Amino acid sequence: MVDERGLSAEDYASMVHAGEVLHAKGWRKVFTVSEMAEKWAWLVAKVENGYDDMVDEYTNDLYCRDWLAEAWPMLTHPVRAVWHSEIHPLDERFRAATVDDGGRAISRYHRIALKEGWWWRRKPRNLTGSLESYFVDALDDD
Repeated sequence: MVDERGLSAEDYASMVHAGEVLHAKGWRKVFTVSEMAEKWAWLVAKVENGYDDMVDEYTNDLYCRDWLAEAWPMLTHPVRAVWHSEIHPLDERFRAATVDDGGRAISRYHRIALKEGWWWRRKPRNLTGSLESYFVDALDDD
């Protein structure tokens, strides 16, 4: 049986499996693709409008994109096709709302591993509030 999105029981099982595997690897709960895509959409909108929280909150929020990247290879092709149409535009919006600084601003406060995604190497164009003071101070120290 296939649903209106073209997803079968096997496809849904791959999403559950990804959440369970990532939880076993240390994520605090069994998240769903939908939850993390919604969190990514929320963060993208916040960055576009001027993220004004502390740098620790910002780095914590970026982990939703890590979860999606880690889950991706565990998902079936049909699931990836469905979610790509939602996540790819969000990625493009995030790129447009940020500047690639090689991770210089974030790495002053958070260790960035070589394997981590491109989203860790970008800082918001519209710096406001606490995040602005953290990132401006980081760049002034260089």
